[in-house]
Amino acid sequence: METLNRKLRIGVFGGARGRTMIDVLLNHPDAELVAVCDKFTPLLDSAKEAARENGMDIAVYETFEEFIRHDMDAVVLANYATEHATYAIKCMRAGKHVLSEVLPCETMAQAVELIETVEETGLVYAYAENYCYMTHTFEMWRRYKTGEIGDVMYGEGEYIHDCSAIWPSITYGERNHWRNLLTPTFYCTHSLGPLITITGLRPVRVVGFEMNHPEEMRSLGLIGGSAGLEIVTLENGAIMKSVHGYMKREPGSVNYELYCTKGMMETGRLDPLEPLNVYKEGDQRCIGDWEHYTPEPKIAAEEAKMYDGHGGSDFYSTHFFIEKILGRPNGAWSIDVYTAVDMGICGLLAHRSLLNGNIPMEVPNLRNKEERDAWRNDNACTNPEVAGDQLLPASSYPLDEPIPDSVYDYVRQLWLEDKNA
Repeated sequence: METLNRKLRIGVFGGARGRTMIDVLLNHPDAELVAVCDKFTPLLDSAKEAARENGMDIAVYETFEEFIRHDMDAVVLANYATEHATYAIKCMRAGKHVLSEVLPCETMAQAVELIETVEETGLVYAYAENYCYMTHTFEMWRRYKTGEIGDVMYGEGEYIHDCSAIWPSITYGERNHWRNLLTPTFYCTHSLGPLITITGLRPVRVVGFEMNHPEEMRSLGLIGGSAGLEIVTLENGAIMKSVHGYMKREPGSVNYELYCTKGMMETGRLDPLEPLNVYKEGDQRCIGDWEHYTPEPKIAAEEAKMYDGHGGSDFYSTHFFIEKILGRPNGAWSIDVYTAVDMGICGLLAHRSLLNGNIPMEVPNLRNKEERDAWRNDNACTNPEVAGDQLLPASSYPLDEPIPDSVYDYVRQLWLEDKNA
């Protein structure tokens, strides 16, 4: 347990997605925001103003090299999703605890190095997969742990979010922006993550699939896949279906179902405030009772109610990270590096599966040191700077010809004019 007679000093790397964590840290009783880093200076100005409104003064930096030298105990990583492992490793080697936004790693080699850095430094690494902490999924997690629903047999996780309209504001017209190179199965932990945390079981096999490409995403510069699906086998033999991506539905769909040996649980599909549905079989076969209710926060309930982003989940990933550093019991709800990697590498291996005709891929247990060497130098991904000669196609649907520069110029102009596509 870390013993301090002061608040934890925490910095945030990435002022856009990191704004949620910034707001939590400006009001947390056990931590304080001390620094923010972003290359886009208006975000720094916004963070400084928010701090002033809370009676605080923070340091701001435009480069990571300056930021990481700041006197702080921990760092929240809210930078590009493909760079979290790289910077988590840098932060821990600089003696900082890390809360990482999604995704945990871009390659299998990074997965191995990330785990070994956590083990070598003994520092806290937490994974901020906020969909695990939505009011309904967190309640499913709590209730599954009681054993009242039995053992999982089958589950589904769905995260459908059509980002086409906001593409200018999230890619800036950059050809090599990570979102434009995104593989269809990479961004899998919003859909798969809650199924893993709720059950507490490890994935052992994955098969990947890719949906066909809508032309409108190509016309915005997307080279990679628009939507993916993973079929995951857990260590007890249960099957999970994880589907996610840019498909047409408004509002988007966030939905989870879990079928077990004594009953089932499912969330509503259209509104996070819809009731959670729980079925439990009684003493007679095929006869049971339903519960339909909207869960209320049960941990740090008053603080949690201050934050309504992402179905009430944005507070908890940061709060449990702080609790874990301080050695408190509720830190056990924080998602550790092994579980984070389990979630993330399912997407990496599912992409290889679909590129090779949807073949099953075994998911290594990287908790075991003897399984790591096979992946230690595996840099295969869609990023040329990382992959080198192990570069993978971003999609199983190849481009007939490169996307012209005029597409990216158009998207960039929309971004500069603060317009949607």
